[in-house]
Amino acid sequence: MNTVRPLPSVAEAVTPERRAGRANLRQLIELRWLAVGGQLATVLVVHQVLGITLPWIEMLSLLGVLTAFNLFSQWRNRLEQPVSQMALCVALLVDVGVLTGQLYLAGGSDNPFIYLYLLQVAVASVLLRPAYLWAIVLSTVCGFVALTQWHRPLLLDPTSPTTLSPNYLGGLLLCFLLNVGLLAVFIVRINRNLRQRDAELAELRQRAAEQTHIVRMGLLASGAAHELGTPLATLSVILGDWAHMAPFAAEPELREEIEEMQRQILRCKAIVTGILMSAGEVRGEAPQLTALRAFIDTLAQRWRQAHPGAELRLVCDRELPALDIIADSALAQVIGNLLDNAAEAAPGRPLALVATHPDEHTLSLSVLDEGPGFDDGQLAHFGEPYQSSKGQPGRGMGLFLSVNVARTLGGRLEARNRDEGGAAVTLTLPLASLLPQQSRTYAASR
Repeated sequence: MNTVRPLPSVAEAVTPERRAGRANLRQLIELRWLAVGGQLATVLVVHQVLGITLPWIEMLSLLGVLTAFNLFSQWRNRLEQPVSQMALCVALLVDVGVLTGQLYLAGGSDNPFIYLYLLQVAVASVLLRPAYLWAIVLSTVCGFVALTQWHRPLLLDPTSPTTLSPNYLGGLLLCFLLNVGLLAVFIVRINRNLRQRDAELAELRQRAAEQTHIVRMGLLASGAAHELGTPLATLSVILGDWAHMAPFAAEPELREEIEEMQRQILRCKAIVTGILMSAGEVRGEAPQLTALRAFIDTLAQRWRQAHPGAELRLVCDRELPALDIIADSALAQVIGNLLDNAAEAAPGRPLALVATHPDEHTLSLSVLDEGPGFDDGQLAHFGEPYQSSKGQPGRGMGLFLSVNVARTLGGRLEARNRDEGGAAVTLTLPLASLLPQQSRTYAASR
Protein backbone atom coordinates (compact mmCIF):
# COMPACT_ATOMS: atom_id res chain seq x y z
CA MET A 1 0.00 0.00 0.00
CA ASN A 2 1.44 3.35 -0.99
CA THR A 3 1.78 6.00 1.69
CA VAL A 4 1.99 9.74 1.22
CA ARG A 5 5.25 11.14 2.56
CA PRO A 6 4.80 14.35 4.60
CA LEU A 7 6.51 17.51 3.48
CA PRO A 8 9.92 18.04 5.14
CA SER A 9 9.95 20.36 8.12
CA VAL A 10 12.12 23.44 8.34
CA ALA A 11 14.68 21.55 10.42
CA GLU A 12 14.86 18.78 7.79
CA ALA A 13 15.17 21.23 4.92
CA VAL A 14 18.49 22.67 6.10
CA THR A 15 21.51 22.17 3.91
CA PRO A 16 23.78 19.14 4.45
CA GLU A 17 26.56 21.44 5.70
CA ARG A 18 24.37 22.90 8.44
CA ARG A 19 22.99 19.47 9.31
CA ALA A 20 26.53 18.08 9.61
CA GLY A 21 27.63 21.00 11.82
CA ARG A 22 24.80 20.44 14.28
CA ALA A 23 25.42 16.68 14.30
CA ASN A 24 29.11 17.27 15.04
CA LEU A 25 28.28 19.63 17.91
CA ARG A 26 25.91 17.00 19.30
CA GLN A 27 28.75 14.44 19.20
CA LEU A 28 31.01 16.84 21.10
CA ILE A 29 28.31 17.34 23.74
CA GLU A 30 27.97 13.57 24.24
CA LEU A 31 31.75 13.15 24.40
CA ARG A 32 31.98 15.99 26.94
CA TRP A 33 29.40 14.35 29.20
CA LEU A 34 31.54 11.20 29.14
CA ALA A 35 34.56 13.31 30.03
CA VAL A 36 32.72 14.94 32.95
CA GLY A 37 31.60 11.57 34.28
CA GLY A 38 35.02 9.98 33.78
CA GLN A 39 36.91 12.84 35.44
CA LEU A 40 34.49 12.93 38.39
CA ALA A 41 34.84 9.18 38.92
CA THR A 42 38.64 9.38 38.64
CA VAL A 43 38.92 12.21 41.16
CA LEU A 44 36.69 10.43 43.67
CA VAL A 45 38.42 7.05 43.29
CA VAL A 46 41.95 8.48 43.48
CA HIS A 47 41.16 10.80 46.37
CA GLN A 48 38.86 8.58 48.43
CA VAL A 49 39.82 4.98 47.56
CA LEU A 50 43.54 5.20 46.73
CA GLY A 51 44.18 7.84 49.36
CA ILE A 52 46.21 10.08 47.05
CA THR A 53 45.97 13.72 48.01
CA LEU A 54 44.35 15.84 45.31
CA PRO A 55 43.09 19.42 45.28
CA TRP A 56 39.63 18.01 44.76
CA ILE A 57 37.76 21.25 45.42
CA GLU A 58 39.57 23.05 42.60
CA MET A 59 39.23 20.01 40.34
CA LEU A 60 35.50 19.72 40.99
CA SER A 61 35.19 23.45 40.29
CA LEU A 62 36.73 22.91 36.86
CA LEU A 63 34.27 20.08 36.27
CA GLY A 64 31.48 22.50 37.18
CA VAL A 65 32.77 24.93 34.55
CA LEU A 66 32.83 22.14 31.96
CA THR A 67 29.30 21.06 32.94
CA ALA A 68 27.99 24.63 32.61
CA PHE A 69 29.63 25.00 29.20
CA ASN A 70 28.09 21.71 28.05
CA LEU A 71 24.64 22.82 29.16
CA PHE A 72 25.14 26.03 27.19
CA SER A 73 26.22 23.95 24.16
CA GLN A 74 23.04 21.86 24.44
CA TRP A 75 20.91 25.00 24.49
CA ARG A 76 22.92 26.39 21.56
CA ASN A 77 22.36 23.23 19.52
CA ARG A 78 18.57 23.52 19.88
CA LEU A 79 18.63 26.81 17.99
CA GLU A 80 18.18 26.94 14.23
CA GLN A 81 21.45 28.80 13.76
CA PRO A 82 24.25 27.09 11.78
CA VAL A 83 27.23 25.66 13.65
CA SER A 84 30.40 27.02 12.10
CA GLN A 85 33.90 25.59 12.13
CA MET A 86 34.89 28.42 14.47
CA ALA A 87 32.22 27.35 16.98
CA LEU A 88 33.46 23.75 16.94
CA CYS A 89 37.05 24.94 17.32
CA VAL A 90 36.15 27.13 20.33
CA ALA A 91 34.32 24.18 21.95
CA LEU A 92 37.40 21.97 21.56
CA LEU A 93 39.66 24.73 22.90
CA VAL A 94 37.47 24.86 26.02
CA ASP A 95 37.90 21.10 26.41
CA VAL A 96 41.67 21.44 26.01
CA GLY A 97 41.75 24.30 28.54
CA VAL A 98 39.79 22.38 31.19
CA LEU A 99 41.93 19.27 30.65
CA THR A 100 45.08 21.40 31.02
CA GLY A 101 43.74 22.84 34.28
CA GLN A 102 42.97 19.38 35.66
CA LEU A 103 46.42 18.11 34.72
CA TYR A 104 48.04 21.20 36.28
CA LEU A 105 46.32 20.38 39.56
CA ALA A 106 47.27 16.67 39.40
CA GLY A 107 50.95 16.36 38.52
CA GLY A 108 51.21 17.95 35.06
CA SER A 109 53.28 15.86 32.65
CA ASP A 110 53.77 13.24 35.40
CA ASN A 111 50.08 12.38 35.19
CA PRO A 112 49.42 9.39 32.91
CA PHE A 113 46.17 11.00 31.74
CA ILE A 114 48.18 13.60 29.83
CA TYR A 115 47.70 11.50 26.71
CA LEU A 116 44.04 12.50 26.70
CA TYR A 117 45.38 15.40 24.65
CA LEU A 118 45.63 12.90 21.78
CA LEU A 119 41.89 12.34 21.95
CA GLN A 120 41.31 16.07 21.45
CA VAL A 121 43.64 16.07 18.43
CA ALA A 122 41.93 13.01 16.94
CA VAL A 123 38.46 14.54 17.34
CA ALA A 124 39.66 17.84 15.85
CA SER A 125 41.23 16.00 12.91
CA VAL A 126 37.85 14.49 12.06
CA LEU A 127 35.67 17.56 12.63
CA LEU A 128 37.76 20.58 11.65
CA ARG A 129 39.38 21.96 8.55
CA PRO A 130 43.21 22.11 8.57
CA ALA A 131 43.43 25.79 9.64
CA TYR A 132 41.33 25.16 12.78
CA LEU A 133 42.90 21.74 13.35
CA TRP A 134 46.37 23.21 13.71
CA ALA A 135 45.02 25.65 16.32
CA ILE A 136 44.01 22.63 18.44
CA VAL A 137 47.36 20.93 17.78
CA LEU A 138 49.23 24.07 18.84
CA SER A 139 47.15 24.46 21.99
CA THR A 140 47.75 20.83 23.07
CA VAL A 141 51.49 21.03 22.38
CA CYS A 142 51.75 24.32 24.30
CA GLY A 143 49.74 22.81 27.15
CA PHE A 144 52.02 19.76 27.25
CA VAL A 145 55.20 21.88 27.27
CA ALA A 146 53.80 24.21 29.94
CA LEU A 147 52.81 21.29 32.16
CA THR A 148 56.38 19.95 32.10
CA GLN A 149 57.49 23.21 33.80
CA TRP A 150 54.53 24.39 35.84
CA HIS A 151 52.24 22.08 37.76
CA ARG A 152 51.33 20.98 41.23
CA PRO A 153 53.21 17.82 42.14
CA LEU A 154 51.28 14.57 42.35
CA LEU A 155 51.75 13.32 45.93
CA LEU A 156 51.72 9.56 45.63
CA ASP A 157 53.62 9.45 48.91
CA PRO A 158 52.77 12.29 51.32
CA THR A 159 56.41 12.60 52.34
CA SER A 160 57.99 12.86 48.82
CA PRO A 161 56.44 14.23 45.61
CA THR A 162 57.11 12.35 42.39
CA THR A 163 59.84 13.70 40.12
CA LEU A 164 60.84 12.52 36.65
CA SER A 165 64.25 12.99 35.05
CA PRO A 166 64.68 15.63 32.30
CA ASN A 167 65.66 12.88 29.81
CA TYR A 168 62.41 11.04 30.50
CA LEU A 169 60.39 14.21 30.11
CA GLY A 170 62.20 14.98 26.83
CA GLY A 171 61.41 11.53 25.48
CA LEU A 172 57.82 11.88 26.66
CA LEU A 173 57.48 15.21 24.84
CA LEU A 174 59.03 13.78 21.66
CA CYS A 175 56.66 10.82 21.75
CA PHE A 176 53.72 13.17 22.22
CA LEU A 177 54.79 15.36 19.30
CA LEU A 178 55.14 12.32 17.04
CA ASN A 179 51.70 11.03 18.01
CA VAL A 180 50.05 14.42 17.53
CA GLY A 181 51.70 14.97 14.14
CA LEU A 182 50.86 11.50 12.83
CA LEU A 183 47.27 11.69 14.06
CA ALA A 184 46.70 15.10 12.48
CA VAL A 185 48.29 14.22 9.13
CA PHE A 186 46.88 10.75 8.58
CA ILE A 187 43.36 11.38 9.84
CA VAL A 188 43.17 14.44 7.58
CA ARG A 189 44.30 12.30 4.65
CA ILE A 190 41.79 9.59 5.50
CA ASN A 191 39.02 12.18 5.68
CA ARG A 192 40.10 13.58 2.31
CA ASN A 193 39.97 10.10 0.81
CA LEU A 194 36.50 9.54 2.24
CA ARG A 195 35.27 12.86 0.86
CA GLN A 196 36.72 11.98 -2.54
CA ARG A 197 34.98 8.62 -2.41
CA ASP A 198 31.68 10.30 -1.52
CA ALA A 199 32.12 12.75 -4.40
CA GLU A 200 32.77 9.88 -6.82
CA LEU A 201 29.73 7.99 -5.53
CA ALA A 202 27.62 11.12 -5.97
CA GLU A 203 28.87 11.43 -9.55
CA LEU A 204 28.05 7.78 -10.23
CA ARG A 205 24.55 8.28 -8.82
CA GLN A 206 24.14 11.35 -11.03
CA ARG A 207 25.23 9.35 -14.08
CA ALA A 208 22.82 6.56 -13.19
CA ALA A 209 19.98 9.10 -12.93
CA GLU A 210 20.98 10.55 -16.30
CA GLN A 211 21.05 7.10 -17.88
CA THR A 212 17.57 6.41 -16.51
CA HIS A 213 16.40 9.70 -17.97
CA ILE A 214 17.93 8.79 -21.33
CA VAL A 215 16.23 5.38 -21.32
CA ARG A 216 12.88 7.06 -20.70
CA MET A 217 13.54 9.51 -23.52
CA GLY A 218 14.57 6.65 -25.79
CA LEU A 219 11.32 4.82 -25.09
CA LEU A 220 9.34 7.98 -25.79
CA ALA A 221 11.29 8.63 -29.00
CA SER A 222 10.86 5.05 -30.15
CA GLY A 223 7.12 5.17 -29.48
CA ALA A 224 6.80 8.51 -31.26
CA ALA A 225 8.74 7.16 -34.25
CA HIS A 226 6.37 4.20 -34.55
CA GLU A 227 3.35 6.47 -34.29
CA LEU A 228 4.72 8.93 -36.89
CA GLY A 229 5.39 6.25 -39.48
CA THR A 230 1.74 5.88 -40.55
CA PRO A 231 0.85 9.59 -40.94
CA LEU A 232 4.09 10.25 -42.83
CA ALA A 233 3.32 7.42 -45.23
CA THR A 234 -0.22 8.77 -45.71
CA LEU A 235 1.09 12.27 -46.44
CA SER A 236 3.58 10.85 -48.92
CA VAL A 237 0.80 9.03 -50.83
CA ILE A 238 -1.44 12.13 -50.86
CA LEU A 239 1.38 14.35 -52.16
CA GLY A 240 2.15 11.78 -54.84
CA ASP A 241 -1.48 11.88 -55.97
CA TRP A 242 -1.48 15.69 -55.96
CA ALA A 243 1.62 15.80 -58.12
CA HIS A 244 -0.28 13.95 -60.90
CA MET A 245 -3.46 16.01 -60.70
CA ALA A 246 -4.03 18.42 -63.57
CA PRO A 247 -4.64 21.56 -61.47
CA PHE A 248 -1.31 21.11 -59.65
CA ALA A 249 0.66 19.82 -62.63
CA ALA A 250 -0.26 22.93 -64.62
CA GLU A 251 1.11 25.29 -61.97
CA PRO A 252 4.94 25.23 -61.80
CA GLU A 253 5.04 27.00 -58.42
CA LEU A 254 2.61 24.56 -56.83
CA ARG A 255 4.49 21.63 -58.35
CA GLU A 256 7.77 22.92 -56.85
CA GLU A 257 6.16 23.32 -53.45
CA ILE A 258 4.77 19.79 -53.63
CA GLU A 259 8.22 18.45 -54.56
CA GLU A 260 9.77 20.35 -51.62
CA MET A 261 7.13 18.90 -49.29
CA GLN A 262 7.92 15.42 -50.62
CA ARG A 263 11.62 15.96 -49.95
CA GLN A 264 10.90 17.10 -46.39
CA ILE A 265 8.67 14.09 -45.77
CA LEU A 266 11.41 11.79 -47.05
CA ARG A 267 13.79 13.51 -44.63
CA CYS A 268 11.32 13.00 -41.76
CA LYS A 269 10.98 9.33 -42.68
CA ALA A 270 14.77 8.97 -42.70
CA ILE A 271 14.94 10.55 -39.23
CA VAL A 272 12.22 8.21 -37.95
CA THR A 273 14.08 5.23 -39.41
CA GLY A 274 17.26 6.37 -37.69
CA ILE A 275 15.47 6.64 -34.35
CA LEU A 276 14.04 3.14 -34.70
CA MET A 277 17.47 1.73 -35.62
CA SER A 278 19.14 3.44 -32.64
CA ALA A 279 16.43 2.71 -30.07
CA GLY A 280 17.87 0.81 -27.13
CA GLU A 281 21.46 0.73 -28.40
CA VAL A 282 24.02 3.19 -29.67
CA ARG A 283 24.49 1.24 -32.89
CA GLY A 284 21.98 -0.34 -35.19
CA GLU A 285 21.62 -4.05 -35.54
CA ALA A 286 23.43 -4.15 -38.88
CA PRO A 287 26.25 -1.59 -38.65
CA GLN A 288 28.07 -0.60 -41.81
CA LEU A 289 31.81 -0.16 -42.16
CA THR A 290 33.22 2.93 -43.79
CA ALA A 291 36.56 4.72 -43.94
CA LEU A 292 37.14 7.28 -41.22
CA ARG A 293 37.75 10.15 -43.65
CA ALA A 294 34.70 9.16 -45.73
CA PHE A 295 32.55 9.07 -42.58
CA ILE A 296 33.58 12.62 -41.66
CA ASP A 297 33.07 13.86 -45.23
CA THR A 298 29.59 12.33 -45.28
CA LEU A 299 28.71 14.06 -41.99
CA ALA A 300 29.66 17.45 -43.41
CA GLN A 301 27.95 16.80 -46.75
CA ARG A 302 24.66 15.72 -45.19
CA TRP A 303 24.60 18.75 -42.91
CA ARG A 304 25.25 21.09 -45.84
CA GLN A 305 22.38 19.49 -47.78
CA ALA A 306 20.01 19.95 -44.82
CA HIS A 307 21.14 23.58 -44.35
CA PRO A 308 21.66 24.99 -47.86
CA GLY A 309 21.94 28.56 -46.59
CA ALA A 310 24.75 27.82 -44.09
CA GLU A 311 28.48 27.81 -44.82
CA LEU A 312 30.45 24.89 -43.35
CA ARG A 313 34.18 24.47 -43.78
CA LEU A 314 35.66 21.01 -43.24
CA VAL A 315 39.26 20.80 -42.02
CA CYS A 316 40.76 17.31 -41.70
CA ASP A 317 44.18 16.50 -40.34
CA ARG A 318 46.40 14.90 -42.94
CA GLU A 319 47.52 12.40 -40.31
CA LEU A 320 44.07 10.88 -39.90
CA PRO A 321 44.58 7.12 -39.97
CA ALA A 322 43.23 5.10 -42.88
CA LEU A 323 40.91 2.97 -40.75
CA ASP A 324 37.56 1.33 -41.40
CA ILE A 325 35.18 2.33 -38.61
CA ILE A 326 31.54 1.60 -37.80
CA ALA A 327 29.23 4.25 -39.26
CA ASP A 328 27.77 5.12 -35.88
CA SER A 329 24.37 6.80 -36.22
CA ALA A 330 24.55 8.15 -32.66
CA LEU A 331 27.90 9.79 -33.35
CA ALA A 332 26.52 11.32 -36.56
CA GLN A 333 23.59 12.68 -34.54
CA VAL A 334 25.96 14.21 -31.98
CA ILE A 335 27.94 16.07 -34.65
CA GLY A 336 24.70 17.17 -36.30
CA ASN A 337 23.41 18.53 -32.97
CA LEU A 338 26.65 20.42 -32.37
CA LEU A 339 26.53 21.96 -35.86
CA ASP A 340 22.86 22.89 -35.41
CA ASN A 341 23.62 24.61 -32.09
CA ALA A 342 26.56 26.47 -33.62
CA ALA A 343 24.41 27.63 -36.55
CA GLU A 344 21.75 28.91 -34.15
CA ALA A 345 24.37 30.68 -32.02
CA ALA A 346 25.97 32.39 -35.04
CA PRO A 347 23.31 32.72 -37.77
CA GLY A 348 24.65 33.70 -41.16
CA ARG A 349 28.28 33.22 -40.14
CA PRO A 350 30.60 30.44 -41.37
CA LEU A 351 31.15 27.33 -39.28
CA ALA A 352 34.06 24.92 -39.21
CA LEU A 353 34.26 21.20 -38.50
CA VAL A 354 37.84 20.27 -37.59
CA ALA A 355 38.96 16.64 -37.39
CA THR A 356 42.35 16.01 -35.78
CA HIS A 357 44.36 13.04 -34.56
CA PRO A 358 46.07 14.10 -31.28
CA ASP A 359 47.69 10.69 -30.86
CA GLU A 360 47.50 7.24 -32.38
CA HIS A 361 44.59 6.20 -30.15
CA THR A 362 42.39 9.33 -30.21
CA LEU A 363 40.06 11.15 -32.60
CA SER A 364 39.06 14.76 -31.98
CA LEU A 365 36.14 16.48 -33.74
CA SER A 366 35.66 20.21 -33.05
CA VAL A 367 32.82 22.50 -34.13
CA LEU A 368 33.90 26.16 -34.30
CA ASP A 369 31.61 29.15 -34.68
CA GLU A 370 31.95 32.94 -34.71
CA GLY A 371 29.08 33.68 -32.34
CA PRO A 372 29.07 35.38 -28.93
CA GLY A 373 30.49 32.31 -27.16
CA PHE A 374 29.45 30.83 -23.81
CA ASP A 375 28.98 32.81 -20.63
CA ASP A 376 30.31 31.53 -17.30
CA GLY A 377 26.98 30.02 -16.29
CA GLN A 378 26.64 28.06 -19.52
CA LEU A 379 30.17 26.69 -19.20
CA ALA A 380 29.56 25.71 -15.56
CA HIS A 381 26.37 23.79 -16.47
CA PHE A 382 27.47 22.56 -19.90
CA GLY A 383 25.78 19.30 -20.83
CA GLU A 384 23.17 19.39 -18.06
CA PRO A 385 19.56 18.73 -19.10
CA TYR A 386 17.23 21.65 -19.77
CA GLN A 387 20.07 24.18 -19.71
CA SER A 388 19.43 26.25 -22.82
CA SER A 389 20.17 29.83 -23.81
CA LYS A 390 17.10 29.88 -26.08
CA GLY A 391 14.74 30.71 -23.22
CA GLN A 392 12.17 28.10 -24.23
CA PRO A 393 10.87 25.34 -21.93
CA GLY A 394 11.96 21.83 -22.75
CA ARG A 395 15.03 22.90 -24.72
CA GLY A 396 18.62 22.07 -23.94
CA MET A 397 18.43 18.28 -24.35
CA GLY A 398 20.69 18.07 -27.42
CA LEU A 399 23.91 18.77 -25.53
CA PHE A 400 22.80 16.58 -22.63
CA LEU A 401 22.30 13.61 -24.96
CA SER A 402 25.55 14.40 -26.80
CA VAL A 403 27.53 14.37 -23.55
CA ASN A 404 26.08 10.99 -22.62
CA VAL A 405 26.71 9.49 -26.06
CA ALA A 406 30.32 10.65 -25.82
CA ARG A 407 30.57 9.11 -22.36
CA THR A 408 29.06 5.84 -23.64
CA LEU A 409 31.74 5.70 -26.35
CA GLY A 410 34.46 6.30 -23.74
CA GLY A 411 35.09 9.91 -24.72
CA ARG A 412 34.23 13.38 -23.50
CA LEU A 413 32.60 16.56 -24.77
CA GLU A 414 34.16 19.90 -23.80
CA ALA A 415 33.26 23.52 -24.50
CA ARG A 416 35.41 26.64 -24.43
CA ASN A 417 35.50 30.18 -25.76
CA ARG A 418 38.01 30.88 -28.52
CA ASP A 419 40.58 33.63 -28.11
CA GLU A 420 39.71 35.05 -31.53
CA GLY A 421 35.99 35.09 -30.70
CA GLY A 422 33.25 32.53 -30.89
CA ALA A 423 32.98 29.13 -29.27
CA ALA A 424 34.48 25.70 -29.76
CA VAL A 425 32.88 22.40 -28.73
CA THR A 426 35.26 19.45 -28.97
CA LEU A 427 34.32 15.78 -28.99
CA THR A 428 37.27 13.55 -28.08
CA LEU A 429 36.89 9.80 -28.62
CA PRO A 430 39.12 6.75 -28.40
CA LEU A 431 39.43 5.30 -31.90
CA ALA A 432 38.97 1.82 -30.45
CA SER A 433 35.32 2.61 -29.64
CA LEU A 434 34.61 3.13 -33.37
CA LEU A 435 36.42 0.06 -34.66
CA PRO A 436 34.87 -3.35 -35.39
CA GLN A 437 35.35 -5.95 -32.67
CA GLN A 438 38.30 -7.73 -34.28
CA SER A 439 40.07 -4.47 -35.11
CA ARG A 440 39.44 -3.21 -31.59
CA THR A 441 41.10 -6.31 -30.14
CA TYR A 442 44.09 -5.80 -32.40
CA ALA A 443 44.38 -2.13 -31.46
CA ALA A 444 44.22 -2.94 -27.75
CA SER A 445 47.02 -5.46 -28.07
CA ARG A 446 49.36 -2.95 -29.70
